[in-house]
Amino acid sequence: MQRHTITLDHPTDWQGFRTAARALVQANVPPQAVDWGCKADAAEDLFAPEPAASDTRPSPAPDAPPLRVPPDFVHLCEQLILHRDPGRFALMYRLLWRMAQGGNEADSARHDPLDADRMLAHHMVRSVRRDIHKMHAFVRFRPVVEPGGETLHMAWFEPDHYITVANAGFFIRRFTQMRWAILTPDASVRWDGQQLHTGPGAQRSDAPPPDAGEALWLTYYRHIFNPARLKLTMMKKEMPTRYWHNLPEAALITELAQTAHERSAKMVEAEATVPRRRIAAPPPRSQPAAGAAPLPPAPPRASPGTEGPTPAVSTATAAPAAATGRATP
Repeated sequence: MQRHTITLDHPTDWQGFRTAARALVQANVPPQAVDWGCKADAAEDLFAPEPAASDTRPSPAPDAPPLRVPPDFVHLCEQLILHRDPGRFALMYRLLWRMAQGGNEADSARHDPLDADRMLAHHMVRSVRRDIHKMHAFVRFRPVVEPGGETLHMAWFEPDHYITVANAGFFIRRFTQMRWAILTPDASVRWDGQQLHTGPGAQRSDAPPPDAGEALWLTYYRHIFNPARLKLTMMKKEMPTRYWHNLPEAALITELAQTAHERSAKMVEAEATVPRRRIAAPPPRSQPAAGAAPLPPAPPRASPGTEGPTPAVSTATAAPAAATGRATP
């Protein structure tokens, strides 16, 4: 069996994967005969094949039928390719190959929730989505004044997966009017207020150091900390400790957690305090305010089928009804 080695341009080369996978399926190449990788992996692998022979894509068969897959599978693969697992390309192609074969194998790959490949793919996608959510929550910008006098807000983040470029749209929508840049070990993105620019990965030393604004944020965080509501297990679940070294407020967590029990006890033992200012309750809506003239009620409507003008209602009759809230007989 002839083996085929496919080398993609970068770890999230979705278009390159689609083109290669379509050609392989239409050439009837089984998944076990394909080796997937990208140029970055080949540069680090001492045993990788030479660049000239690294990409051996077959030609599709002349009579190969068109390849059609469900839209939800395409959406799944667009997120799955962001995972850091090197086996993600082989998994995507294996699912695609099974769908193209038809029969029970295709139905299992499309719909069976207990299928091993489907379960693995959805598990990896959930990991990617969680990493995207954590990036939304844990990015911290610091202002930097550039030589031209403009302010650029920079942040350093270490994601688990290749989500930096795919996640930039969220920050564009949220900080459209702000010039910002996010640096990660895999890639960097920069928004100039009009256009998004992507670049290579960076190092932590490229990010700016703490500033006075960060000290103000730490003071605010210390004062809003509620020791009575501290739940370390839940906090570590929602904010894993691997993110702490990039969060300014994380430096206070240990100190605040150690003194939480003592502070909670003092809060319980303290005497109740009286509010400095009481807000008077508004008068009921059914009664007019003191000194205000009663409002005349709206004229009664004519009964269905009644012809002629609506009879007039005198003010003398309407005033007692408005004051008591009752309808005049």
